[in-house]
Amino acid sequence: MSTAKRKKLLTGPILLSAVKDSFVKLNPVTLLKNPVMFVVEIGTIIVLLMVLAPGYFHAEQSIGFNITVFCILLFTVLFANFAEALAEGRGKAQADSLKKTKQDITANKLVGTTIKTVSSSELRKGDIVVVSQGELIPGDGEVIEGLASVDESAITGESAPVIKEAGGDFGSVTGGTRVVSDEIKVRITSDPGESFLDRMISLVEGAKRQKTPNEIALNTLLISLTIIFLIVVVTLRPIAGYLGIALDIPVMIALLVCLIPTTIGGLLSAIGIAGMDRVTQFNVLAMSGKAVEAAGDINTMILDKTGTITFGNRMASEFVPVGQETESDLTAWAAISSLKDETPEGRSVIELAKKLERSYDSSLGDGGEFVEFKAETRMSGIDLRDGRSVRKGAVDSVKKWVLSKGGQIPGDLDSRSDDIARLGGTPLAVAVDNRIYGLIYLKDTVKPGMKERFEELRQMGIKTIMCTGDNPLTAATIAREAGVDDFIAESTPEDKIEVIRREQAQGKLVAMTGDGTNDAPALAQADVGLAMNSGTTAAKEAANMVDLDSDPSKIIEVVAIGKQLLMTRGALTTFSIANDIAKYFAIIPAMFTLAIPEMEVLNVMGLGSPSSAIISALIFNAIIIPLLIPLAMRGVSYKPMSSSRLLGRNLFIYGFGGVVVPFVGIKLIDMIVSLWI
Repeated sequence: MSTAKRKKLLTGPILLSAVKDSFVKLNPVTLLKNPVMFVVEIGTIIVLLMVLAPGYFHAEQSIGFNITVFCILLFTVLFANFAEALAEGRGKAQADSLKKTKQDITANKLVGTTIKTVSSSELRKGDIVVVSQGELIPGDGEVIEGLASVDESAITGESAPVIKEAGGDFGSVTGGTRVVSDEIKVRITSDPGESFLDRMISLVEGAKRQKTPNEIALNTLLISLTIIFLIVVVTLRPIAGYLGIALDIPVMIALLVCLIPTTIGGLLSAIGIAGMDRVTQFNVLAMSGKAVEAAGDINTMILDKTGTITFGNRMASEFVPVGQETESDLTAWAAISSLKDETPEGRSVIELAKKLERSYDSSLGDGGEFVEFKAETRMSGIDLRDGRSVRKGAVDSVKKWVLSKGGQIPGDLDSRSDDIARLGGTPLAVAVDNRIYGLIYLKDTVKPGMKERFEELRQMGIKTIMCTGDNPLTAATIAREAGVDDFIAESTPEDKIEVIRREQAQGKLVAMTGDGTNDAPALAQADVGLAMNSGTTAAKEAANMVDLDSDPSKIIEVVAIGKQLLMTRGALTTFSIANDIAKYFAIIPAMFTLAIPEMEVLNVMGLGSPSSAIISALIFNAIIIPLLIPLAMRGVSYKPMSSSRLLGRNLFIYGFGGVVVPFVGIKLIDMIVSLWI
């Protein structure tokens, strides 16, 4: 998703909606979910009652003072509600844009051998539809026949079309996307209302987000601090009375609001919702806030190789002649053997021959009988009408086939084959009758930039482990090229789960990325499971995050956002508590200096009077929340570094800043307020 697209998420309508929701959220039942702000609202109501009926409370403070306190307290609650509503509004705006994609599409349903035109809302799981060039895919499904290029920009925001084909891990399609070439048959895998897009719309709205364990712990801390300061403020009244100082109820409420951690209390919900919103802006769909937060504490990353680290489809990259054969003859026969081979490997052979500008007689295939690849033979090819047989396939299988026809094996065939295997490739032998011409070097290419991305993970202290079904030799080559820390060759789904459980047993949090059905169990076991949108439905359902761009390196952004969420919460908590210290020095000395002259030494801010000190601290307490909303929404900037350095950096910036800013801010406000009090 582009930067411009992200910026549009904060528009006038979103801001207006957030303002309206700020008042709606004044409902005490709603605000009860935020205990700190609930206490502030109760105090606001009490002060309002004193303004409306001062005679019942025997208030000693002026009506003007009480009205001022009420207005500031009300704005404090509204600003906190605004922060949460703004975070929710961004998610709802994204959901609205997705709803535009969800439309009633006409579907070509296959009924027996005939095609019936129906509404997409009538489709049910198991139905088969035919989607041709220019048509929208009517629902989530799996390609069961054909190959097509699909434009997924309506969902992912990316313009590059994606190849979808039957079989393998790239057959999953999403309703609402458009076929831009060829034709495919799709088996629908979801009923109406249960599609991937429906789940996306529900999830990105963010309002139903579950609280994470760290967030629950912080909430508990805030409640505890609120109760402690409530007791402190209540006990201050008899102490003040003994000293001959009148502490009216509005003053006590103002004192309580200034001392409890209202800053982090007002921004806590916004931070969590914004965390989910930020991953969505990177085209990653998080199923819960827990998944985002867990990403910030990841220690180990497990990555499936095929389709994740590599492109997944082995493509012909070189023709390697053997014996006395020439590269041009080998290329010609390799292309002829692939004339009717519609697999990705077969098509790549033709494409490589064209790229190398090698000529071959394609008419030889006319009237020939195509021989499909079978597990028993491990070969494919074509029997030409002139009686010759052309085969390509596993080296051992082709050797046996040639020997059965009385041929001989070139002396350098095995060594050339081993060379390709050592490079991480797959050798396919090409033969015509009893004569082997050479090898096709099939290579599963590592996606660009993966090595640099894994280095970034290493700087974050995250260990990377690649899992692959390849033999150890091939796995080692790919692992070295990709730059992962470790690898597991010839791995099964059970092996992936075992390595995840082993890491988790050591107290580590584990992330897993994958795209295939065989990855689903591991994706479900991992603390953070990131499935590729290009992968199978099973993988996407097992994961707790889905990358709509199918870019496995996106996990780095997810980890950074998770760390941002944790750092932002920690930074603002530090800032809030430091604020309380400054407000303590602003209010307490000013209130008691008249009765206890010795406390003048603590009045380091030199505030004008007890009333101006209270009003100034309250005003600062209210306005600091909206001023910090951009930071809560954007998150604290993150750079890969150790936890100790991060802690020291945050303590210095937000701890020191949390003390200095209130001292300066309250003093400036007091200078203005003193002119009217």
